[in-house]
Amino acid sequence: MTVRAKKELGQHFLVDENIVGVIERLAGLQPTDVVLEVGPGLGILTRRLAERVALVHAVELDRSLAEHLPTEPNVRVHWGDALALGLAALDPQPTKLVANLPYNIATPLVVESLSGLPHIASWTVMVQREVADRFFAHPGTKAYGAVSVLVQLATERTGFHPVSREVFRPRPKVDSALVAFARTSLLDLNVKRVVEAAFAHRRKTLPNSVALAGLTSRERAEEALRVLGREPATRAEQLEPREFVPLADALA
Repeated sequence: MTVRAKKELGQHFLVDENIVGVIERLAGLQPTDVVLEVGPGLGILTRRLAERVALVHAVELDRSLAEHLPTEPNVRVHWGDALALGLAALDPQPTKLVANLPYNIATPLVVESLSGLPHIASWTVMVQREVADRFFAHPGTKAYGAVSVLVQLATERTGFHPVSREVFRPRPKVDSALVAFARTSLLDLNVKRVVEAAFAHRRKTLPNSVALAGLTSRERAEEALRVLGREPATRAEQLEPREFVPLADALA
């Protein structure tokens, strides 16, 4: 039976077994792993995961794909929107996130998992190439933003693999990449709030941005920057990820 991908769900089904092998290698799968897979699609990766790990939590929004997903006893399919399901309540809790993420939820899902899924120790995700580049972008570059800071504060990159458009059906119009990263620390929620406020208005200085976001006053933010040895007119994209920690402490 031919399955038609739903554009509104950001579906591009993985169909190449070779790239599944690359995902397996980057993920470092172990028999004791509990894996969260979001957007299993036709189940090609789900089946490989089920052969290698203790349990797979597969989260899928499109119920028309039910017949394509594996029925092994160590695969639990959760129907619904991954951003609204309350993944923190999964039992047992996942220790790795391994997925070909739907384009339209990739960034918010990864960001939320940094703090909302504290048992996740590593991520191996297929995303748009520009999203993968954004995760580990350097300060001062166009790609650098709030997601760059949050990912780099909580993780370190362990792998990167450009992916051909030919491994998907339908063939996407954008390039993709596999990016793997491992947790180094839990993401502090106060730091997360400061980072998001700092980048909320990219054309503004950091003090103006956090003030407009309602986080604190411009004057207090300017003083916090002075404590860091930074000028009051500093923009968020000029700060290193590690500088946001003392900044958040100063604004607490």
